[in-house]
Amino acid sequence: MQHGPAVRRRKLGEELRALRDRSGLTSGEAARIMGWHQSKISRIETGRSGVKPEDIRLLLDAYGEIVSPEQRALLEALSASAAGPGPAGDTGRGRQWWHDYRGLLPQEYRDFISLEAGARSARTVELSVVPGLLQTPGYARAVTRAALGGLPEPKVDALVEVRLARQAVLRTDPPLELSAVLDEAVLRRQIGGPGVMAEQLRHLAEVSRLPQVRLQVLPFSVGGHLGLTGPFVIFSFPDIADLDVVVLDHLTSSLYLERKEDLEAYGAAFRTIQAHALPPQDSSELISSLADDA
Repeated sequence: MQHGPAVRRRKLGEELRALRDRSGLTSGEAARIMGWHQSKISRIETGRSGVKPEDIRLLLDAYGEIVSPEQRALLEALSASAAGPGPAGDTGRGRQWWHDYRGLLPQEYRDFISLEAGARSARTVELSVVPGLLQTPGYARAVTRAALGGLPEPKVDALVEVRLARQAVLRTDPPLELSAVLDEAVLRRQIGGPGVMAEQLRHLAEVSRLPQVRLQVLPFSVGGHLGLTGPFVIFSFPDIADLDVVVLDHLTSSLYLERKEDLEAYGAAFRTIQAHALPPQDSSELISSLADDA
């Protein structure tokens, strides 16, 4: 169980160690080529410390022709998103803009955004609120005010700005593939009042038609279901195996799960919940109907 960038540093280190082994270099030989102490190579390969994108490029140059252009691009992107706080890098979907909000956002939220920005797909179950990637400005403002009561308006404005900026991952090339299952309570809870809720429901109906979004509603008629244990998100990443992460949110913290058994359990839970939910077309029709009645 680790923070997002720590998970990615570990995986990056494993990939770099495998490439070094394939190149026939010992860690000492690689360190001499780089002009580093051997302990630096060890810290990078075990994930105990991050590595700058420029150092990644030099390491991959040292490992030679065994590194394909595709591997190089992926590892450079992974190193940028694994770095956590620090100089902005490139995750493959653009500059790490969230570092500009470092004084506002807690580390765990920045970790979450980093994972979201680099993921190929996200699967999420929500019981109470619309997922952040699908919120309208008015709804995002109402949720922020409710969750963080008494926050000064300038900070509320900034947090809403962050929430909306995150949504860019749905419009990039390639976009994040989002599969979301929403409990029916999400659609019926009047957050922000009737006007805000009607706008949010119309927006959900619209985004549900995007090819990269699969939106399903879990109706009250299902009764008890696996999702009642709490909301979760599963992030999956391109090309590198074993990098998937489950994120669980709590009131004061977030947990990042990466063990194979955790991933299998949450993957199976999502499939079960998805199977009990309304099909996407029926879900879209229900959302549109509720928007018309709002």
